[in-house]
Amino acid sequence: MGSKFQITIVTPDSALGNLQIDQAIAEIIRIENLISEWRSHTQVSEINRQAGKQAVKVDKELFDLTKRAIAYSQMTNGAFDISIAAMDKIWVFDGTMTEKPTEQAIQKSITNVGYQHIILESVASTIFLAREGMKIGFGSIGKGYAADKGRELLQAQGVKGGIVNASGDIALWGTQPNRKPWRIGINNPFKRHGIAKILKLKEAAIATSGSYEKYAEIDNIRYSHIINPTTGYPATGLTSVTVYGPSTEFANALSTSIMVLGLHEGKKLIKRFPHYKIIMITDKGKIIKR
Repeated sequence: MGSKFQITIVTPDSALGNLQIDQAIAEIIRIENLISEWRSHTQVSEINRQAGKQAVKVDKELFDLTKRAIAYSQMTNGAFDISIAAMDKIWVFDGTMTEKPTEQAIQKSITNVGYQHIILESVASTIFLAREGMKIGFGSIGKGYAADKGRELLQAQGVKGGIVNASGDIALWGTQPNRKPWRIGINNPFKRHGIAKILKLKEAAIATSGSYEKYAEIDNIRYSHIINPTTGYPATGLTSVTVYGPSTEFANALSTSIMVLGLHEGKKLIKRFPHYKIIMITDKGKIIKR
């Protein structure tokens, strides 16, 4: 998935533990071979190839994941959208961009973006992209989903505690060997080696979206690499959003959406989900916790 996965488990038997970790790795690879838009043999790649032409029959797992993704789009008024995979890459976040693309280029870049044109047929288990040139991709929730599934597999095997860390999208359960909760530090990008908060958790999922590693700064405004699918403009106002609650997949959908929605609308969204909490860091370095 283009990311580093780190798996930690608590076990009295290291040989058995290594075997269990190998099985979790196999599960993550299985998911990548189902949802990757970069591997040509996957069902997602076939859906993208057939955009505007015909529907593609898919596994129930992929159908259900896509259905949830569309629900996330609906609840955020399009701030979350897996069809953003089709967006033209006109923004550059390697430090070389000094001026914004033209309004015409920005509007053209989102021509093939629109979750409303992802057509699901539940009886046939098919997915159809109604417009030629459309694409879907699960970069926004795929790692979180894989972390959840890795945790689920290890729990089913009787592993009492552990962490599946998908490059910052984290699913954890149980406790450390000393019976204490896991301690997860949330970075403060405005302080060197700084921590905004240390979370002490036993059964939780955490996802962070941020602009502090990949962004463009133009006319003293920081533009995040996370782009609003409905406008084509990068998110501004928030440097980091961390969401934690039961599901890594959903926490990831929320953190991505809130980066796009901004502070005010983000607060309104998170209030709808009392099982999830949030830590937001604004572009001015202010920390807001809810």
